[in-house]
Amino acid sequence: MLAKNVGGIDRILRIVVGLALILGFFLNAEASLRWLYLIGLVPLATGLMQTCPLYSVIGLNTCPTRKS
Repeated sequence: MLAKNVGGIDRILRIVVGLALILGFFLNAEASLRWLYLIGLVPLATGLMQTCPLYSVIGLNTCPTRKS
């Protein structure tokens, strides 16, 4: 299982942008490159799962640390 590395505002922005792009896919039925809106699945998935593979590669973490 991947460690959570997306948190807070970063997560909310990913979900909003992902949903907006997917909505654009359905609303622009006449667009010639309509399929490009499906790239919104990536930020939506990373926001919902709270993990980003790219963040893991570059060592970035926006998830707050837990105090034990």
